[in-house]
Amino acid sequence: MKKVAIFAFRGDMMCFIHVLLNAIDMREKGFETLVILEGAATTLVEKLADESNPMHKLFEKTKALGLFAGACKACATNLGALEAVKKEGFTLLDDMHGHPGMAKYMDDGYQIITF
Repeated sequence: MKKVAIFAFRGDMMCFIHVLLNAIDMREKGFETLVILEGAATTLVEKLADESNPMHKLFEKTKALGLFAGACKACATNLGALEAVKKEGFTLLDDMHGHPGMAKYMDDGYQIITF
């Protein structure tokens, strides 16, 4: 099985929407896919959790499919997104000095893609 871990770093909504669309598309095509929120991307959780956001349903679909591996604990904390990330049930990832490391995903056979 093809395995892909998408690390989303940017806080740009349009870029992040493409992360979600690609993750869903890959899953539908049989890939084992995970999305890891890093950097400014952690700040998008609160915006996407808002039901009035036009992309809320896409965010919820991504969550329902279990595509989110989690969010960077250090970045969410430093960028003021920690409470929103926790509220949405994201796992806090911190295995690399407070950040999610890529090596463990590579060791598990995942191809890394960064956005």
